[in-house]
Amino acid sequence: MNNKLWISALTTVGAAAGYLAFVRPRLMNLGATDEEIRRRMLGDQLIDAPTYVTTRAITIDTSADNIWPWLAQMGEHRGGLYSWEFLDRLLGRKFHSPHRILPRYQNLDVGDELDRDGHIVVHAIEPGEAVVLGPANNFEDIDARWTLQLVETSETTTRLVSRVCAKFDLTSPRALVALALADPLQLLFERKFLREIKEHAEGHAKQWPPETPITIH
Repeated sequence: MNNKLWISALTTVGAAAGYLAFVRPRLMNLGATDEEIRRRMLGDQLIDAPTYVTTRAITIDTSADNIWPWLAQMGEHRGGLYSWEFLDRLLGRKFHSPHRILPRYQNLDVGDELDRDGHIVVHAIEPGEAVVLGPANNFEDIDARWTLQLVETSETTTRLVSRVCAKFDLTSPRALVALALADPLQLLFERKFLREIKEHAEGHAKQWPPETPITIH
């Protein structure tokens, strides 16, 4: 191997090591405090010995009561997922995020399916505080849960904490591909989601008129 190839190989290895050691841990817990990362959350017990865990969070300048309705109405043909809709279209899903509270979608119960394929199902819920979502039936090689929890830090400030716990079978090619894609795709989706919920709850998003038979979502 000539010197240029050695330098290229060493540079690649060094960049990968630097990403794994310094960049990836920060991205996996973007916005979360050390206490939030350590905190036990609803849904943690549903994945035994997870191999992939992220905890991300954002501060929202309003009470939990003003945030929960936006979370409660999530789902396909409900209130959407407040993320990149073009990605949902690429996946064949019909998510559309409205900019108002939809009263008819404010009740959530364990077992409710929030998409047509059964990939987003309510596994646990503490109304007004936390909800755990995940697939209805686990794949043999992939199991995952997504927890959203509201923690009020003052009368006018709330932390929205998002945790993903997953278990990948590292002997499965499909699971290895999913794991490789998890870092960039989850970060892209989740940061958009957290920011959209913040904007909607704080009243900074584009406001639609109140729901009527004409404006029904």
